[in-house]
Amino acid sequence: MAGHSKWANIKHRKGRQDAKRGKLFAKLARAVEVAAREGGANPEFNATLATAVDKAKSASMPNDSIERAIKRGSGAVEGSIYEDLFYEGYGPGGAALLVHVLTDNRNRAASDVRSALTRHHGSLGEPGSVAYLFSQRGSILAGGGEDEVMLIALEAGAEDVRDGGEGLWEVITEAGEMRVVREALEAGGVRVESADVTQLPSSTVPVEESEAKKLLRLIDALEDLDDVQAVFSNYDIDDAVMENTLAET
Repeated sequence: MAGHSKWANIKHRKGRQDAKRGKLFAKLARAVEVAAREGGANPEFNATLATAVDKAKSASMPNDSIERAIKRGSGAVEGSIYEDLFYEGYGPGGAALLVHVLTDNRNRAASDVRSALTRHHGSLGEPGSVAYLFSQRGSILAGGGEDEVMLIALEAGAEDVRDGGEGLWEVITEAGEMRVVREALEAGGVRVESADVTQLPSSTVPVEESEAKKLLRLIDALEDLDDVQAVFSNYDIDDAVMENTLAET
């Protein structure tokens, strides 16, 4: 399972997102708004919007908040204009970092990302320095038996099924096929925990415990920034280290 997905999954199981729900809803609304602006207000004809709406609903975001975000994006009501950007860098242990940002102030976003990297032993890279290590894919976290999940997922067009830990499976798809595969899994009675478009690393970098804790704290600091939607990395860290790090924070 992709490193950042493991970290996000562990935090989700521990209920760590509850304390940050207000900020999470703001970020989800921003993603919905941008998707509606770029591809139209109808999720049936806008796969990116459909994914953003599904993610917001999975986080228990109120429907009226989702609708308001769609209206802002479609121009029905006034809203901010956000830029969709990626910043690239490196963290402790040599792990590559790809930081996805939606911002209405490019200078503020760049300054905040750079500051977080500097404070937590990371560095900002040049455009193209790490992006080539990642490819956009759909990632579905599903429960159930391995054979059942694999059979349905692969028949629906998934590329791979991997052990996600805790009795869950990570189903990898092409980004544009994620919703089709998710619907097939749900129709087959498989429980879907989450589904999102992610940046999957082509290879991973082992990070030792001393550097791993610094790296995970850096990722948390970046994810806590208002303009940051997600942080992707190519680290390989032992699950026990992740659990211990979360317990200490």
